[in-house]
Amino acid sequence: MRAFLLIFFLTCTAAYGQAQSDLTTFILIRHAEKADDGTRNPGLTAEGEARAEKFQALFAEAGVTAIYSTPYKRTQNTVAPLAAALNMEVNKYDPRSMDFLKEIMEKHKGGTIVISGHSNTTPFVTNNLIGEDRFKQLSEKEYGNIYMVTISELGKGTVSLLKY
Repeated sequence: MRAFLLIFFLTCTAAYGQAQSDLTTFILIRHAEKADDGTRNPGLTAEGEARAEKFQALFAEAGVTAIYSTPYKRTQNTVAPLAAALNMEVNKYDPRSMDFLKEIMEKHKGGTIVISGHSNTTPFVTNNLIGEDRFKQLSEKEYGNIYMVTISELGKGTVSLLKY
């Protein structure tokens, strides 16, 4: 049922009066629960791995055309099950500059792109996509948000916040 609702959400974006190929959908998530291993680049906890599998189950049939992640184990491991299920590569991006969004739009316009980020980068990327300062940094214990953003161009879009 959840998969149906997500697919329904993605396909209904054409209702705004534009051809669906003119709209690009972004599925933005913060990495799942990270391990506390004393390093700057930890992997996921068992709970985080379970959340990554749940994310894969939700979006395996959502028409994902590209997957992006920061170059950290926890962000990559969060989307790895989805990438494996779709036989796709996880592309890396640098969240310190929003230039990567222009490149993604040029390369995947009209597609559905998953971006795995962090407590500070995911809301920041969402705000850049929709063109307003609406979302703030997530707390260190907040892991279950999915930002579904549909845009016609950078800075002009709508967002729905889901929990998983």
